[in-house]
Amino acid sequence: MTPTLYKCATALAALAAATLAVSLTAGAATPAKKVDPYVESGKAVSCIPLSSIRSTDVRDDRTIDFVTNGRKIYRNTLPQSCPSLGFERRFAYKTSLSQLCSVDIITVLYSSPNLQRGASCGLGEFQPMEKAAK
Repeated sequence: MTPTLYKCATALAALAAATLAVSLTAGAATPAKKVDPYVESGKAVSCIPLSSIRSTDVRDDRTIDFVTNGRKIYRNTLPQSCPSLGFERRFAYKTSLSQLCSVDIITVLYSSPNLQRGASCGLGEFQPMEKAAK
């Protein structure tokens, strides 16, 4: 190998190693965690009426805030982590009752050309929450 070719190969190897180190470091960064504006308020309940649910806020793979009439918040902390729930932030449920209960199952919905079903996970109890005092 000629000295010029050797220098180029060495420089290329050093550049590749530096790029790999930067890639590994960038992948290790964790996103800032969302600040929780709520605190527990009262005793947890097993069910909430379906007709009162106005929206949901998926906080992570284990936590869903259900916003009900009058802007009351019920936090559901799943007993186990539900894969991709926090990333996809959407789910479906099926119940024959007029309530959503801690014994019910949710199914993560993946966005793709068509909605695809993902992991199915059990709900926990519904903890009433309120805005934290400042």
